Amino acid sequence: MTPATLQFIRTHRTDDVRLLALQAARYPEVEMETALTQIAGWQMARHKLPSWAACPDILYPPHLSMEQCSSEATARYKADVVKAQGEAAHSLTDLTGGFGIDCSFLSTCFEEVTYVERQAVLCEAAVHNFQLLGLPHIRVCHTDAIRHLQAMAPCDWIFIDPARRDGQGGKTVAMADCEPDVAQLESLLCSKGKRVLVKLSPMLDLSQALHTLKHVEEAHIVASDGECKELLLMLNGTVTPSADDVPICCIDLPRLLPDNPSLVSNRPLPFRFTRRTEREVACPYADVPRQYLYEPHAALLKAGAYRSLTQRYEVSKLHPSSHLYTSDTLIADFPGRCFRVLRCQGFSKKEIKALQASVSRANLTVRNFPATVAELRRKLKLAEGGDLYLFATTLNDNSKALILCQKA
Repeated sequence: MTPATLQFIRTHRTDDVRLLALQAARYPEVEMETALTQIAGWQMARHKLPSWAACPDILYPPHLSMEQCSSEATARYKADVVKAQGEAAHSLTDLTGGFGIDCSFLSTCFEEVTYVERQAVLCEAAVHNFQLLGLPHIRVCHTDAIRHLQAMAPCDWIFIDPARRDGQGGKTVAMADCEPDVAQLESLLCSKGKRVLVKLSPMLDLSQALHTLKHVEEAHIVASDGECKELLLMLNGTVTPSADDVPICCIDLPRLLPDNPSLVSNRPLPFRFTRRTEREVACPYADVPRQYLYEPHAALLKAGAYRSLTQRYEVSKLHPSSHLYTSDTLIADFPGRCFRVLRCQGFSKKEIKALQASVSRANLTVRNFPATVAELRRKLKLAEGGDLYLFATTLNDNSKALILCQKA
């Protein structure tokens, strides 16, 4: 980049990129396309990758690569997954390097790291950025992932994040539709890495994944900001567990702050269970909501740890399909949102009128209820937002209920 372009980036990095694009003719000496890519990349990184955004002169890729890359929170979690194995690990190969976020944080666990990427522009950025970040032990290889995998010497860990877009740029979910197809490569991956960490779409059906891959040692469902972000599968070629006995770890990561991006001490422990224990555990039910109501975080709902929660915490479920829980005393460490119940009512015309007379604004959630949020909001004439929370759900006797709450 020219000095004029660099100066433009530093001066305008907090400005609206769309407005800057309209003013391009005013800055003929500036490589405007490059400048706008860097400004837009930094603005996204400020929230998604705070420690990278704090490092001057990081090179950012085009928007699609920024959109697809892991967040710093999820990348740090992957490094913790590796550390949790408690074994000395010397070498890592990242077969799908991309922007290099996962590789950079995973690299702190290893002495030797190989980053593999077939896009030259991403390799060039990786060389530059890894040096800036003090990661000279990462070797950058501009080549195809499968070709590299076939030729490489065995290593301790392999990381792979298959591309989840088709030839037209549309998103894909199934493993067979991703590139490369991990199911087809499983034997080769396990022969080249003692352990393999696979990142898959959070939309992928976990049961299908556990039955498709034969060497899954552990599964991790990672949520952040209220939604599932990643499904991680750890493969080990020496184990072939039943899908019902694979440990499933669910975690909701706290938001990283620009002035404290690690937040390691504030991170909750994952909730661990297996499909076998989920199926076998007894689950208590409550006839009506008690003083407190609980909504599990997104990773737990994705994993289906519905019955297991009642074994770990002193809560009762409202209905087999509602996935809401209740208790008489506050369970402050429940993995999800906690609410104090203000009142519970039915769905008759009289009760709806009473609700409309007393509540004009609330945050509405529908769980196992025969109406969408939009439909119900119109029927109740309810504005969005405020400090009140309204849950529309089905109770254990199959009656419909509206539960009004405040954050506990």
